[in-house]
Amino acid sequence: MQHTVAPVGIVRSCFKEKFAIPRQPQLAPAARGVLELLPPFDQGDAVEGLEQVSHVWLLFLFHQALEDKPRLKVRPPRLGGNKSMGVFATRATHRPNGIGQSVVRLEGVEPGRLLLSGIDLLDGTPVLDIKPYVPYADSIPGASNQMASAAPAAIAVQWADSALPQARDHALRLGEPLVELIEQCLAQDPRPAYQIPPAERVYGVRFWDVQVRWHYPHPEEIRVLEVVLG
Repeated sequence: MQHTVAPVGIVRSCFKEKFAIPRQPQLAPAARGVLELLPPFDQGDAVEGLEQVSHVWLLFLFHQALEDKPRLKVRPPRLGGNKSMGVFATRATHRPNGIGQSVVRLEGVEPGRLLLSGIDLLDGTPVLDIKPYVPYADSIPGASNQMASAAPAAIAVQWADSALPQARDHALRLGEPLVELIEQCLAQDPRPAYQIPPAERVYGVRFWDVQVRWHYPHPEEIRVLEVVLG
């Protein structure tokens, strides 16, 4: 039996590339975006009452990771990318139907739009459904996951002398917490877990409309080098 689904909305996100997106929601509270609802859900009736909710579940498509052939085993980043596990034991992006889920903070409800924070969604992500977070049902005391019992340890983020003023200037221009966004995302250490880069290697990623570049002067330290229009 096959079913077809259609998006109810599209996410406009601070994340313009897959690289450096937090691997789980809520790890970067400064990550913001807007869910633009599509007809007929862009009418007020579809979101009436949602203003009473602090968080929502989003069911979405990994639209840049869709695959024709399903994978039975994947290599989750949490295990260093070098150990295979069954696809259903992980939250890897390689899903049988390309479906992901994230719980995000609902910052506001506007006609045809939901304002979100704490997101881990790429710009342009199609959203299939929206469900209110229900604390008594969705938070389970005593629940366990031996593979991911706690958030990964954060890596130290330092700034080059000129980079922090650059980030602050762009934050004022954008009206967004750009400094916090950069620090929260880079602290998750976006490089592949098996990779130990030389100090001279420079990484880059685009947040909003700026390009952020950094390197690893030490294996457990990031130094942001510049934040420029990109």
